[in-house]
Amino acid sequence: MKVLHKLLKRKVKGFTLIEMVVVIAIIAMLILLIAPNLFSYRDKANNTANDAFIKTVQMQVDLYKDEYGKNITVSDMHDKNYLTDNQVKKIEANHITIKDGKVIAPKN
Repeated sequence: MKVLHKLLKRKVKGFTLIEMVVVIAIIAMLILLIAPNLFSYRDKANNTANDAFIKTVQMQVDLYKDEYGKNITVSDMHDKNYLTDNQVKKIEANHITIKDGKVIAPKN
């Protein structure tokens, strides 16, 4: 019985409510400071990937133009295996056009 009484009297150690609120507030402030930077890095990475895609398509257009030397369309390039199905889908999704042998992408 004495052992049980000692266990019940023992002070339980832990975090107070105020300590938990302070920790949560600090974490929230850190998230508010870090989140905008993460989004800007993601946007920069997407822009870099889009620029690389446009350059790749331009190289394919140049190769096609050197070989066939005629009006260039996306469907002709796809039919001659200069563009893959995925590239054609991405060209259509991003509203990229080919005019006078130049790849034109709309500005965001």
